[in-house]
Amino acid sequence: MKLERLATRSVVSIATSSSLEQAARLMRDRHVGALVVVEDSRAVGIVTDRDLVLRAAAEGIGPREATVGEVMSRALATLPAGAGVDEALETMRRDGLRRLVLTDERGEPAGIVSLDDIIGAFVEQLAGLRGILATEIEREAAREADRGASSA
Repeated sequence: MKLERLATRSVVSIATSSSLEQAARLMRDRHVGALVVVEDSRAVGIVTDRDLVLRAAAEGIGPREATVGEVMSRALATLPAGAGVDEALETMRRDGLRRLVLTDERGEPAGIVSLDDIIGAFVEQLAGLRGILATEIEREAAREADRGASSA
């Protein structure tokens, strides 16, 4: 399965100089858990809701004084949007990440895929498999009932 099918297409970005309060409000207003951090129109990192909690709030860092650049993760892992789930899982496992930025053919951010997105896709596939099995069991039961009725 290609990542572009699972990704959140709108990439929300924020400047390194923005305050943590601005980042939190942007996450809230855009209903996202991560922002791509930009400097001079170039992606330089990512800041997540978890970063705001663990690297700022838990350390007593004020949301109005601290900047995104102070708490962001500079390790911005990217994959082409056409990459597969296996490659994403390997990258996430190897680098200890929960989110990857997907890039288009020009190398520009084209979406974000999270571990939750991938798990959700697997759950849907498993539900589909369960449906196939349930249908087969129903058919077998109906055949058995037909055989029992015809032999009586």
